[in-house]
Amino acid sequence: MPEPTKKDETPNGEKESVATDSSEAPMPTPEISLEVSPPPPEQPVETEGKDPQPIEVIKPVQPEPVENGSKEPEPEAVVVRAKEQVESVNSEVKEEAQSPCSPPLPVWSLGEGQAPEDLDKPVDTPPLSSLLIERPQGGSITVGGDISFVAKVEAQDLLRKPTIKWFKGKWMDLASKTGKHLQLKETFDRRTKIHTFEMHIIKAKDNYAGNYRCEVTYKDKFDSCSFDLEVKELEQSQSVDIRSAFKRSSEGHEDAGDLDFSGLLKHREPKQDETPEVDVWEILKSARPDQYEKIAFEYGITDLRGLLKRLKKTKKEEKKSEAFAKKLDPAYQADKGGKIRLMVDLADPTVELKWYKNGQEIRPTPKFIFEQKGTQRILVINNCGLNDDAAYSVAAGEEKCTTELFVKELPVKITKEIEAVKTTVNERIELECEVSEEGAQVKWCKNGVEVPTGPRSRYRVKSEGLKHWLIIDDASKEDTGTFSLMASGGTSEAKVQVELKPLKIIQDLQDMTVLLGQPLKMHCEIFPGNVPGRWYRNGQLIQSNDRINILQRAKNHRLEIVNSTIHDAGDYTFVPEGYSQSLCAKIHIVDPPRVHLESLNFPDNTVTIVAGNKLRVEIPISGEPAPRVVWMKGERVILDSGHRVRAETFSDHTSLTIDIAEKEDTGNYKIVLQNEAGEAGASVKVKVVDIPDPPEVPLVTEVGGDWCSMTWEPPIYDGGSPILGYFIERKKKQSSRWMRLNFDLNKETTFEPKKMIEGVPYEVRVFAVNAIGVSKPSEPSKAFVPLAVTSEPTMLVVDDVTDTTVTMKWRPPDTIGAAGLDGYLVEYCIEGTDDWRVTNKELTEKTKYTITGLPPEAKILVRVRAINAAGASTPRTLQHSILVKEVIEPPKIRIPRHLKQTYTRKVGEAVNLVIPFMGKPRPKVSWLKEGETVDPTQVTIRNTDCDSIIFIRKAERKHSGKYDMKVEVENHVDTAIVDIQIVDLPGPPQCVKIDEVWGGNVALDWTPPKDNGNAAITGYTIQKADKKTMEWYTCIEHYHRTCITITELVVGNEYYFRIYSENMVGLSEGATQTKDSALIVKEGMQLKNPEYIDHDFKEPPKFTQPLINTFAIAGYNATLNCSVRANPRPKVIWMKNKIAIIDDPRYRMFSNQGVCTLEIRKPSPYDGGMYSCKAINDLGDALVECKLEVKGGFTFSELMQRGVPLHLIDKYMSETKAVEQPEK
Repeated sequence: MPEPTKKDETPNGEKESVATDSSEAPMPTPEISLEVSPPPPEQPVETEGKDPQPIEVIKPVQPEPVENGSKEPEPEAVVVRAKEQVESVNSEVKEEAQSPCSPPLPVWSLGEGQAPEDLDKPVDTPPLSSLLIERPQGGSITVGGDISFVAKVEAQDLLRKPTIKWFKGKWMDLASKTGKHLQLKETFDRRTKIHTFEMHIIKAKDNYAGNYRCEVTYKDKFDSCSFDLEVKELEQSQSVDIRSAFKRSSEGHEDAGDLDFSGLLKHREPKQDETPEVDVWEILKSARPDQYEKIAFEYGITDLRGLLKRLKKTKKEEKKSEAFAKKLDPAYQADKGGKIRLMVDLADPTVELKWYKNGQEIRPTPKFIFEQKGTQRILVINNCGLNDDAAYSVAAGEEKCTTELFVKELPVKITKEIEAVKTTVNERIELECEVSEEGAQVKWCKNGVEVPTGPRSRYRVKSEGLKHWLIIDDASKEDTGTFSLMASGGTSEAKVQVELKPLKIIQDLQDMTVLLGQPLKMHCEIFPGNVPGRWYRNGQLIQSNDRINILQRAKNHRLEIVNSTIHDAGDYTFVPEGYSQSLCAKIHIVDPPRVHLESLNFPDNTVTIVAGNKLRVEIPISGEPAPRVVWMKGERVILDSGHRVRAETFSDHTSLTIDIAEKEDTGNYKIVLQNEAGEAGASVKVKVVDIPDPPEVPLVTEVGGDWCSMTWEPPIYDGGSPILGYFIERKKKQSSRWMRLNFDLNKETTFEPKKMIEGVPYEVRVFAVNAIGVSKPSEPSKAFVPLAVTSEPTMLVVDDVTDTTVTMKWRPPDTIGAAGLDGYLVEYCIEGTDDWRVTNKELTEKTKYTITGLPPEAKILVRVRAINAAGASTPRTLQHSILVKEVIEPPKIRIPRHLKQTYTRKVGEAVNLVIPFMGKPRPKVSWLKEGETVDPTQVTIRNTDCDSIIFIRKAERKHSGKYDMKVEVENHVDTAIVDIQIVDLPGPPQCVKIDEVWGGNVALDWTPPKDNGNAAITGYTIQKADKKTMEWYTCIEHYHRTCITITELVVGNEYYFRIYSENMVGLSEGATQTKDSALIVKEGMQLKNPEYIDHDFKEPPKFTQPLINTFAIAGYNATLNCSVRANPRPKVIWMKNKIAIIDDPRYRMFSNQGVCTLEIRKPSPYDGGMYSCKAINDLGDALVECKLEVKGGFTFSELMQRGVPLHLIDKYMSETKAVEQPEK
């Protein structure tokens, strides 16, 4: 039956409640519930054609596919039931619809599953495969309850653990939502090889309800399962605020549910809702169901499922229609082929009325008839068919009302029952039944199980008109049972009995004699055909395997053994299944004598023994009867009584024993076996082997820096066994200790020892190894010394280029080695060729070389090799080519920094100034002094390609002046000025005289010297001398003025004075003395000096600059500073946490001019705290404090390693926590 057109369906196949569709004013409709229940066994209720009633419609739902080809389940039905239904509806169905345990209305919930705009989008998933052996089932719990969902995966064929994901809805991955409300658990049972995945929901909330999905993936396999969770809630009053009631429990707070995804996205403080109060209930009551999600999103309602549950319980108030006095009922039902009347009552009979079917206007036809009775308008539908099952609507002006018509098919009844059948195996069976309707859907069953009717099935189903047949072409005994045909209106059953036919032996089994190893084939023929049977040997059941084939074709039965053995002999029996008769035969196996040398696993039947060891060779033999064995070597028979070599024979093997193997025992040994069935023979080769001779003396062919290459000849005698390889040893010539160089055998007769010390003589020797052991060592080789070439020269650059020459510079190699460095070889080639030419026939020891004779404007490549006794190194090649053409480089003078100021020297000192410059070709240099040419007899000037030197052997004051340097390269000029000052001792002062004498004082005055020594006068030195002794004493030095008063002279003495002038060179050679002397006489009157009271400068300590709170970084020195004023000088004490700091090497204290400093060396967080500085003198004391915080602290273990006491560590840790808490 096709689905109605106007029904809404979710992507998961869930049916939503039916509601009337009104474009303008929504009409009140009866509340409709939705539940899933099996089809009722009662007959459907028929309706009359004149008075249609609200009805119950049973609609089949497409069943979900069942994996592994198992039987499909019975189709379920969706029952849509109206509250205002007729009393004739089955009471059981009514009670079930009104039961409180009926499943809830499936609706969408925002934030819980797939978004509405994604409903029609396909979900891209891998193809399903059967990974889940146990799927999680849906459940129902109350708010605050716990529930668990279990999924199991069999790991029998899996190499690793599969990946499982739990989802809510379509996209919410629950792996990131685990917490106190959601827990995911995985276990693995090694005994049963089963992975168990569990999802536990603890203290469920309202918003946990919804559809969940479990997905399992393993490589390219995929399996999934959906299940529902219902969370029941307590009844609540509808007077609460709908928006707060159906929002999430918390906006990202700690107590928010772990499944509350929208709340977890908002870790912020809830905002005050400033929107005006709106009655959302009234909006929802008057809205269509397809507008619920839009209204919920607009008003911030996230729990749409709970909202619809609450809305379902709210009765809608009917609104009076203006166009219709009575509208269409929500649904109508009619039988197929019957008649139905749809009626409305108009409030205004004059309004125009139009009828629609699935939105298409209906025109009057014999099938659709319009009738009119007063205000009633009737649509009559005759001969209802399945295509009439649709949505109908009637429009009166701008108003519209809708309904749905369900056309119900009549049940198919059985008109002719199935007849019982009794037959024998291999016969044809036809079961026939006749039903009341052509093309009816029926189902054949055997013993209550549906009969498979696929292409490979033994059963065939055929139908023609009202008749249906089930055909079995080749009946078997398993077909015995009860067969039934099921139709919608009844069931017909009949018994089928299949019996065996009498057994008839057409060909019996025959006794046989077979050679061992030959194929064995047994055959029998019985009637009836297609009767299976079993084969037995000596009463034991024979199973088919790689060697034994059991075949059956119709009435022929065969047993084939590909390769017969002794154990295949015995009595064989064939027993047909279902019969008591059996067929028997006896098989005899004949075995001629044989020697089984292949079991020895010796190549070419050769047995190898080390000389001096005991040899025992056991060879399996077979034969029936037991054969006689003879061992021979050449023509000599080996007896079992031999002393050193003997032969022994047993029931299943024979052996050859040699007690002490000798070289003469090598040879072929023949074995001869004889019995009544025949004769056999074989031969075994015995090979006696020993260790090889030592190899020949090794020869060293090539020597490197820490390696050499050596070769040797194999030993003359290999000991009877191939040489497997060689061991090599070396030692220093002066040492007696040999060192093995290879631990894996060297297969070749060449080897390269490595990791030797350069310049040290070595010797090598070789051991030969075969399967028996290691030979004696060879004679040592001649002594050799490893030497290596140097590494390539470094930093090869172009130093200069002219029209015919190129000058190259480089640096010595990084690695030279013990062979030293003999010199360098310079080569060049024209660009584009490989013709390298050596420029220096003899090695050059310098790291600079000029290549001459080059063609102008040619491009060349240059490389340099380092040469020593070991040979030439890898060349260092210039990366780019060089153009042989002199390039003009403008001149540039590089004045040294000390010459940018006046260059001062003393008279007699040498002047040697080097002024570098740049420019190509070689610049022209000229010097001028004060605009005149420099006199070469006074100043020597030497010019080179890159610098100019001014040299004065003994400087004189006339050499002072400004020297102009000019560098020219063609039209390019650069200049520089060098100022040279030659200084000498100054002359003595002039006109030294005594201006005044009074008391014990003398005033002197003088004029500066005439010659200042070409340097500024920096001071004067004044000396005095008593006229009696004429011994000179210095009064004052470095005096800058030209007048002075000499005091504290002795009364009665007569003094002379002299003065020296001084400049940067020193004191003048001579001094100017006063012509007159100064006599200090005693005066008659004595001046009495007034007495003055000295000011008391004493004061108590006072800090003029206090300490400041400081932050320090751990590991970097920190300082605390303050300043104090006091007289007398105070004693300063530094304290930490009121404890004086004494003799602590981590602290340094300074005090200078009243500034007190405390330096803390590399502080740690332990050094943080309150620091104070206390100043004390006789008049009092003063104290200042500050707080020091050290960032970047140490852990508890680091403080323990530094030796900090435990009580200080505890105090530090507590202080650190106290500081961190306010910051947080």
